[in-house]
Amino acid sequence: MSNVILDVVDHVARVTLNRPDKLNAIDEATERELETIWQRLENDRDVRAIVLTGAGDRGFCAGSDVSGSGKSGLDYWTMSRPNGFGGISFRDTLDVPIIGRINGHALGGGFEMVLGCDIVIAAEEATFGLTEPRLGYLPLDGGMVQLQRQIPHHLAMGLMLTGKRFKARELASWGLINEIVPRAELDACVQRWLDDVLACAPLSLRAIKQTVRRTAHLSPRDAQALRQPALVEALTSEDSKEGAAAFREKRKPQWKGR
Repeated sequence: MSNVILDVVDHVARVTLNRPDKLNAIDEATERELETIWQRLENDRDVRAIVLTGAGDRGFCAGSDVSGSGKSGLDYWTMSRPNGFGGISFRDTLDVPIIGRINGHALGGGFEMVLGCDIVIAAEEATFGLTEPRLGYLPLDGGMVQLQRQIPHHLAMGLMLTGKRFKARELASWGLINEIVPRAELDACVQRWLDDVLACAPLSLRAIKQTVRRTAHLSPRDAQALRQPALVEALTSEDSKEGAAAFREKRKPQWKGR
């Protein structure tokens, strides 16, 4: 059985980490599977949204599974992960919106994967943390470089320098989670967000995400001056004309993604 399940239906790709007995911890084989999936989705223009989650009821992802690997922390650090943990924690070449469906523990690298999502929906009992320092390790694959860019400095440092686990509601108050719901309502909540994402022109969403992801290091003036490829594509697309026509005709637009 595959360590990662990919299911693509009606323009939505659902990526499920499938090692529930290990709280969906990621080993080297799983990481290779994920990288293959992300590369496939980057090249599939029919996909308009992605849902990332973990199998089972206990864990979204418990981070890196290094049991039996024999690798030291230094060995792990020197391995190439140009896109961060799980190939997603700071990937900037996947322009499709990613919704994180957080169904349980998101710890270490699992939390780093959450930081790579665009929208985060969590079950009430989900927990989060960069727990590596408590094991003598470091949040090498996105935690140290992503968290400080997404929340205020002292909140980020408090989380990283204690290695503590935090409840979903606390992280929501920091701005890291979009919505928290009882577990029984998790799928319905994700679907509501998906419906709203899919109501938008897919090329517009690609342009927004590409611009945000690739210009965050620039001043607003310099970022505004850039002509990102996805932005030009969206502005000159058939969908741009369709959106205006649908508004005039008081009907729902029919997006073609071109």
